[in-house]
Amino acid sequence: MTVQWRKALAAGGISALLVLTACGAPSAGPAAPVPAGQVPDRPAEPVTLNILDVAGNLQLTQPMIDDFVARNPDIVSRVTTEKATAPEMAGKVKAQQDAGRLGIDLVLTGTDGLSAGSEQGLFTPLLPDFADRLSGMADYLEPAAAMQELADNQGVVVTYYPSGPLIEYAPDRVPTPPKTAEELLAYAQANPGKVGYARPANSGPGRTFLMGLPYILGDSDPKDPVNGWEKTWAYLAELDKTVQSYPSGTTDTMKNLANGTYDIVVTTTGWDINPRALGTVPAEYQVGTLEGFTWVTDAHYAAVPKGVSPDKQAALLALIEFMLTPEQQAKAYDSGYFYPGPAIKDVTLDMAPPESQQVIAQFGRPEYDALIAEHPTATPLATKDIVAAFDRWDREIGGAP
Repeated sequence: MTVQWRKALAAGGISALLVLTACGAPSAGPAAPVPAGQVPDRPAEPVTLNILDVAGNLQLTQPMIDDFVARNPDIVSRVTTEKATAPEMAGKVKAQQDAGRLGIDLVLTGTDGLSAGSEQGLFTPLLPDFADRLSGMADYLEPAAAMQELADNQGVVVTYYPSGPLIEYAPDRVPTPPKTAEELLAYAQANPGKVGYARPANSGPGRTFLMGLPYILGDSDPKDPVNGWEKTWAYLAELDKTVQSYPSGTTDTMKNLANGTYDIVVTTTGWDINPRALGTVPAEYQVGTLEGFTWVTDAHYAAVPKGVSPDKQAALLALIEFMLTPEQQAKAYDSGYFYPGPAIKDVTLDMAPPESQQVIAQFGRPEYDALIAEHPTATPLATKDIVAAFDRWDREIGGAP
């Protein structure tokens, strides 16, 4: 199989997410938001909540949800959870709403699913009508508050991390790691096939690398991939000449780093810590930044589909408020999956469960605190812009002959 054909297969066309978002906003189903005045302070009797996770968020928040149920049996009798991809979520929720048989009460999602659902009018705007029931939002970290603004009231930030882009490398194979984008490209050119990243539409680190390069390279407008990324697209095209194929997801890039296929991959704080904690990547592997680095932030959201009953909505508002307390937010440290994880201020590692503290002590990076404090942050691209960026990458980079 030729290099070009492997690249075309890896690119795989535009993802279902792009189709969902780029097609515009179809007419909403019969579901409509419940007026705030009709949502009681608490349900008349305990309710069952059905939660759909399309971001891996339950890894961080399942203990919070379990604790809420244990402490509030008069509000929630039982919680069921299921997982899906973001593109699957939008179609599934809309089909249920159109049929008038909504079976999903809460969606836990990243920016991709939130964008897809918002474009189709699937979610209940929780703000400003319910701001008094979500007082924990007043304590957001500044970058988490910026991620909340990106939500356009369609969801509530429940976990946050600065993300990346970072580079991760095998120190035995890369004794002098690149410090600049130019040095990274030079390494890739001298060592074809040894620098890798996954298709951005399918990979958090790949997407963060794509959105972070314009800051590193000093492009004219990092928020405009169509007219403001001249240096970025030129750089990616040159890097592409050294790449044999693009994995379809981040896990494969980590396995390739561990088995020696790659010497260097792009990563984020969570994708650095968690795979090493799990043993996927050797613990001694190192990370670095490239000169001009800006954090491209990320977050997970709680979103309520239109059509959820007033009693269930009352329970969900209480649950989300509970999740935003410092005691519960400390559980978001988890095993470094979304490091640090908490979205609100003054939630320190010593507040986290002992097992989280142990993982971070063993596999965390002391330099992360300084990097987070010293480098600027930027929110991800808006929906239409990330769609445009993914589309161009798929056509000109991943699918290029």
